[in-house]
Amino acid sequence: MNRITVLIALVFAGLFTANALAVVPAAEIIGPIEADPPGHSSRNSIYAASAIELNANGYVEEEFFIEGTANQYSNPELATGEVIDSGHRYRSRLIVRRPQAEDFNGIVIVEWINVTGGPDKDIDWWLSGTHFIRNGYAYVAVSAQQMGIDTMKEWSPQRYGTLDTTHDGMVARDGLSYDIFSAVGRAINRLGESTPPGQVDILDGLKAELIIATGHSQSASRLAVYLNNIHPLEPIYDGVMVHGGGGRIRDDQETKIFKIMAETDMARRAADPQPDTDTFIQWEVAGTSHADYDFEIEYSKLRLLRDGLPIAQAEARDVGCELPAHSRIPFRDPFNAAFEHLVRWIKEDVRPPGAEPLRVARMMPEVEFARDEYGNILGGIRLAEHAVATAKNTGMNSGVTNRFCFLYGSHEPFDKETLDSLYPSHEAYVNAVKAVVQQNLEAGYILPYAAERTIREAEASTIGSR
Repeated sequence: MNRITVLIALVFAGLFTANALAVVPAAEIIGPIEADPPGHSSRNSIYAASAIELNANGYVEEEFFIEGTANQYSNPELATGEVIDSGHRYRSRLIVRRPQAEDFNGIVIVEWINVTGGPDKDIDWWLSGTHFIRNGYAYVAVSAQQMGIDTMKEWSPQRYGTLDTTHDGMVARDGLSYDIFSAVGRAINRLGESTPPGQVDILDGLKAELIIATGHSQSASRLAVYLNNIHPLEPIYDGVMVHGGGGRIRDDQETKIFKIMAETDMARRAADPQPDTDTFIQWEVAGTSHADYDFEIEYSKLRLLRDGLPIAQAEARDVGCELPAHSRIPFRDPFNAAFEHLVRWIKEDVRPPGAEPLRVARMMPEVEFARDEYGNILGGIRLAEHAVATAKNTGMNSGVTNRFCFLYGSHEPFDKETLDSLYPSHEAYVNAVKAVVQQNLEAGYILPYAAERTIREAEASTIGSR
């Protein structure tokens, strides 16, 4: 073998080694882990079990553990990363919520669970779980970060004491989270695939036509890194819903990326907009907050369920912010529509409708949004609850004692004098709502059942009544 042949062989060997390292290491699924009902005194129940009714809707909820080894990756800006090192042990958990086979629509949603503040929070399930159930999606929640695991271990050492995503403290900053998230996605059988004998099928025979990743806030930011650096090495997901966070995302991949943002989320991002492309689209929803009223109620239900209390007691907390907290503009309505558009985009290459961005009045020295005379933001996707306003709803707030106030947005109802000046009769108010609902339905920003609910709520209100 001459010198040139040796050099070529070494180059190919190096490329083969790099590609081998880039492949997500195999993982083992354990379970389902036997669990007591939520709220049981044993605390041997699923942490963050669904507060949305499952059994009556033909859904099953199960928890599994996943263990294996993971790589750490470099994170170059908007470029594919490289494996830094390998062989790091982890053990984490995932939650599966699946329909009966005859009701399954072939789509699996995999959520990167949010850990801001400590607890595992499957926020996209809170907002869209009812929609997923209505349409026969399967759903998997992934605990990829150590902060959430630490909270679970503190809550139930007996159940979760063996979990660790740090390789016994050797890996910091959730460096293994990306391979954990990939490993869960790869554990889902696609059409034509089957689970090897002796291994666990987390979907109990269901076969995925599409697998879509999603995540909110901090999880969205990690998904953006995942898409920019790790996913190109071995694409696992067919599409990604990036919700309420994340910086600029590469659009040079085949994977379809839908980014959907509340008013709160654009305060730091409106000055550097990312244009829509053939594989990237962004919606911005006027008047919505990062953690809105629906978010707050669902979080309350989750805590009540975990404590064994009736979820009918769910209510919004007094979070001690400068303004009355939690926008009432229902972000979940365009969010649910976005999932349907993303599925069609992947399956049929039908690009979702674009949407006007939120309107900015000034960029410097800091972003200032354009607002109407009542303080409601202009531009963006304008739901009927915002365009036919009965209150000032914003994505902005602040507080001294609560560091999360800036996420909650605000809700300040109009007084009767203002409402009377805007809506001379109840019929005028309802007709105005119907007109905006129809516009949004035709534009594809909401789904028919959301349109019907919005009109029913307007008809049942007393707005415009004398």
